[in-house]
Amino acid sequence: MSRARQWTVGARFTATVFVGSFLLFLVQPMIARLALPRLGGAPAVWNSAMLVYQALLLAGYAYAHLLGRLAPRKQAAVHLGVFALAAFSLPIGLLDLDVPQGAGLFLWVPWLLLVSVGPLFFVISAQTPLLQRWFALTSGKDPYPLYAASNLGSFAGLFAYPLLVEPMVAVADQRWYWSAAYLGLAALAAWCALALPRTAPVDQREVRSTRPARNIVLSWIMVAAIPSGLVLSTTLYITTDIVAIPLLWALPLGLYLLSFTVAFGAPEIIVRPIMWAAPVVLLLNAVLLFSAPSSGSAVLFAGLSALGLFLVSVSLHRRLYETRPPADQLTAFYLALAVGGVLGGLFCALIAPLLFDWTYEHALLIVAAALLLTARSPFKPVYDLWDGGRLANVVTLIGIPTVLLLSVASIPLGRLAVAPAILVVAIAAIGNRPLFAAAVASLVLTTGGWNNLRASVEPGRLTRSFFGVYTLEENARDRAISHGTTVHGIQNRGSPERERMPTTYYAPRSGVGLVLSSPLIADTARVGLVGLGAGTLSCYARPAQQWTIYEIDPVVVQIASDPRRFSFLSRCLPKRRMVIGDARLTLARETAPKVDMLIIDAFSSDSIPVHLLTREAFQIYRQRLKDDGLLLVHISNRYLHLDSVLGAEAEAAGWSARIRIFKPKRADRSLNYFGSDWVVLSPSQIRISALEQAEPGLTWLPLPPPVSAPWSDDHASLLPVLKF
Repeated sequence: MSRARQWTVGARFTATVFVGSFLLFLVQPMIARLALPRLGGAPAVWNSAMLVYQALLLAGYAYAHLLGRLAPRKQAAVHLGVFALAAFSLPIGLLDLDVPQGAGLFLWVPWLLLVSVGPLFFVISAQTPLLQRWFALTSGKDPYPLYAASNLGSFAGLFAYPLLVEPMVAVADQRWYWSAAYLGLAALAAWCALALPRTAPVDQREVRSTRPARNIVLSWIMVAAIPSGLVLSTTLYITTDIVAIPLLWALPLGLYLLSFTVAFGAPEIIVRPIMWAAPVVLLLNAVLLFSAPSSGSAVLFAGLSALGLFLVSVSLHRRLYETRPPADQLTAFYLALAVGGVLGGLFCALIAPLLFDWTYEHALLIVAAALLLTARSPFKPVYDLWDGGRLANVVTLIGIPTVLLLSVASIPLGRLAVAPAILVVAIAAIGNRPLFAAAVASLVLTTGGWNNLRASVEPGRLTRSFFGVYTLEENARDRAISHGTTVHGIQNRGSPERERMPTTYYAPRSGVGLVLSSPLIADTARVGLVGLGAGTLSCYARPAQQWTIYEIDPVVVQIASDPRRFSFLSRCLPKRRMVIGDARLTLARETAPKVDMLIIDAFSSDSIPVHLLTREAFQIYRQRLKDDGLLLVHISNRYLHLDSVLGAEAEAAGWSARIRIFKPKRADRSLNYFGSDWVVLSPSQIRISALEQAEPGLTWLPLPPPVSAPWSDDHASLLPVLKF
């Protein structure tokens, strides 16, 4: 083959691999975005999607591996036939299936994604290993550089969605553009097939490398499983407390993909410092794992977690690259990596949520990563000190402080004394994998892991559902429930009067407190509440009012309805109508009479689900409200200027709107009053004016001018409203 033809064939295969990977990873955030109005923004939705993608990737790699037994032209005929069959799933989208409630979501969400996008994802996922094999048959060259092109395409597709596609292209149009690109990819695959020889070249048929030993294959699977699990546990960690959006969903996965490109393509001079830094950053993640970030440090914590994911993934993937087999065993190699990927995803997306009441999988994966990191250390003398594998050192320097900690875990000073000592040992142990892993495990225990395990043993302290982890804390003065690191409700204790007192974001002088206490709200009013929390708002209910509460998570209903945990509902609203399910879906199906007031207080940790603030959502709210009804929306959060979003919605729909920004006085903090931002909207200007006049001494402000178009199910870019 001439040099010019080799270049042409190489460009042809590179372009096809790049486009296939681009489409494959463009579809992941796109499908998650399509699922948002139906499934909400829980990080578990993205993790479930990732599990499905990993399973389909495994199936695609297995298919490519089996297809390799056929003659080259027969491989092409079969693959193009599968391409044609999968095209019957176009245009890409989600099937219209009924959404179950409760624990069934853990299995139903993967099933929905599998039957909706499975055929398309399957055939494209087989492209990378199959085309690399075809390239080797056609050119006789090393096909591994195509893997770098594949990961570059994956990385580009993943970030093209939140940065370019989502802000610029309507969701309905995205489906058709992607479907057209799929047909173009099929044409590219056919073009590559034309370059295939009818049979494998003689030299390639005669020379076959030895099959990898079983222990090598098992090591591939094990090493691949850890980064795969870490990308899911890191996603859950990051998006629980910031906001569940495609951009943040894509960040950990993008770093994971980039790690393949670096590990498989970068020279040693670049990879070596990364492998040195990985254990140090992993140690920092272990130290901070159980720390509750403040509002100012949450982004820093998330960044450190993402950095740790990237460095660890590069280190472990480099280990895979260094043990890669010859080209004729390529599909078996990728199949082993896919098996590891599925095992990591299965552990995080299905097993851990059902097995653990807290996100312990992240801690376990950090320890497992410490055990597998390649034994390279810039501290050569220290490495030599521990290289003898002296068990006595491990017992003395790790075991005894840990045992000591378990006896003084409730004394902060004891933890402060032990943790730094173990940190020093851990740094010294870099380069000795067993000792380093033991030190990391001890750090996890000393910096909060042991206390968390004790909380898991206490009945009712920690509860986990598809939508997150709920933590109950109590003392003699109050009882609190948190989701992630965000408090979702506090009930004062000490007397029936204190227990009925609205607290946190619902204080009497907060926006919602003023409206619910106003004489403008009739004693016989119908009230709808989206988001239950601890049930605090129920203590504004009047005896003749009729309240309907919409809550997506049955676990929250169980917690708030149990008077041994919170007695707001039992004391203040014993007669209520409870509807379990996503608010948009349940409100759209609602047949009860229209309401005088609808309150939107649906938080996912510190963020409001985006799909509850779109134009389509507000159309549903308008249908449920009377002509002079009031819509109250809670927008307190750390990261987004949601007042601007609501301003755009109000302006577009002709609503009148005001915002109440409440900042409690120092004396109010003893009553557990929190600052809050509440927006009140109404189709009736008269109604809003009357509300302002009812409390002339309390400030209701106009909403700021919009900085972008109103959100919709097609367009909801968060970039213009991020708080920098």
